[in-house]
Amino acid sequence: MVTILSSVAQIRKQLNFNQDWFFKLDSTQSYLNDSLFSKWRRLDLPHDWSIEMNFDNHSPASSGGGYLSGGIGWYKKEFTLPDKDKGQLVFVEFEGVYEQSEVWINGHSVGKRPNGFI
Repeated sequence: MVTILSSVAQIRKQLNFNQDWFFKLDSTQSYLNDSLFSKWRRLDLPHDWSIEMNFDNHSPASSGGGYLSGGIGWYKKEFTLPDKDKGQLVFVEFEGVYEQSEVWINGHSVGKRPNGFI
């Protein structure tokens, strides 16, 4: 969800931000600067990629990870803030993110969560 606060009239506008994300599962490299989405899967949030895997009794995650192999999932979304909203206070809110997450906007890290759900 994106919340835009206008300082002029204290107007609060909320936008659904769940549609049109791109996803890639890959633990071998970083995709921070990858703007080529041709090999990325398009999806809507919420999304839990780990439950798409096969259960494996030999998974390094063992029972604590639901016997799912895990890995690193990358999510990306491109959007343009309308001109009328530029200069306003904008919040991007995620209602659930799991394990060792980091959020980047325009090439800048805006927050990390080292463990657990947030």
